[in-house]
Amino acid sequence: MSDAEGGARGEGTAGRGAGADGAVGRGAGAGTDGGADADKGLVSTTSGSGAAREATSVSPGWTGAVGEPTRLLLLRHGQTPMSVDRRYSGSTSNPSLTDFGRRQARAAAERLALGDWDIGGIIASPLARALETAEYASAELGLDIHVDDDLRETDFGTWEGLTFGEAAARDADIHSRWLTDPELPPPGGEAFRAVDDRVARARRRIAERYGTGTFLVVSHVTPVKALLRQGIGCGFELFTRLHLDLASLSVAEFYADGPSSVTLVNDTAHLR
Repeated sequence: MSDAEGGARGEGTAGRGAGADGAVGRGAGAGTDGGADADKGLVSTTSGSGAAREATSVSPGWTGAVGEPTRLLLLRHGQTPMSVDRRYSGSTSNPSLTDFGRRQARAAAERLALGDWDIGGIIASPLARALETAEYASAELGLDIHVDDDLRETDFGTWEGLTFGEAAARDADIHSRWLTDPELPPPGGEAFRAVDDRVARARRRIAERYGTGTFLVVSHVTPVKALLRQGIGCGFELFTRLHLDLASLSVAEFYADGPSSVTLVNDTAHLR
C-alpha cells in the first residue's frame, strides 16, 4: 500500500534550514499559494468526519491515569505528486506538496487556529512535505517548528516510487509477508517495528521537552499510525487496517504514569 492509499505507509519546499536546536522559523514559505476554497472539497480519499474538541484535563477514568497528559495532535501532511499516483513515498523521496496539498495544509492550519485546542508547540518530520504542511500551522498559530528526524516516513527500500501492485509483482513473497510481519523490512528498507521504535523515541522526547499540554505533530501515515497504535496499546495489525486521509487529524494522549488513550481518529471536517 502506498502513502496515498492511507494504508500501511507513506508519503515542502527547499530552502528551509533548521537551527542547532531543530527549530525552524515560523511561517516560512506558508501562505504563498493563491488557492482559495480551503474549507471544502479537499478530501482526496475516503474519509471520516467529526467535530474537534479540546479533551478534558481530567484523565479517562478507565485508564487509571493521574494528572494531565501529553496530548499529541497528529496531522498527516497534504497531497504530493506521489500521493496522486498512489506510490510508496518514504524517507528517501522528498516531494513537495501539490497545489491541492497546500490548500489541504492551509485548511488544517485554519482549523487548528480556531481555538479548539490550546497548542503549545509544533514538532515535524524533516521531510519537505511534512515541513511545508507544518509551516501553514506555524503561520496561523505563531509557533516555531521543531524538527525531529525520528518522525520521518518509513524507508521503503527498493519499493520506493513503486505502486502497491508493482512492488507486489516484483517481490511477491516478501511483499505479502511484509504486510503481516512487523519485523520484516522491504528489500533495502526499514521494518515497521523499527519505525515504531523510533517514533516512540520521538514521543518520549516530546514529553521530556514540553511536559503536559497539547502539541501538534506533523508527520506521515506510518508514524501517525505508530503513535495511534502506542496510544491504543494494540498490535501491529493496525498499520494495515487503519485508513488515514491526507491532511487528517487524530489525537493520542500519553500520561506520565503510563496509561494512554486515543480520542480522535482521521478527522477531516476541515477539508469539507
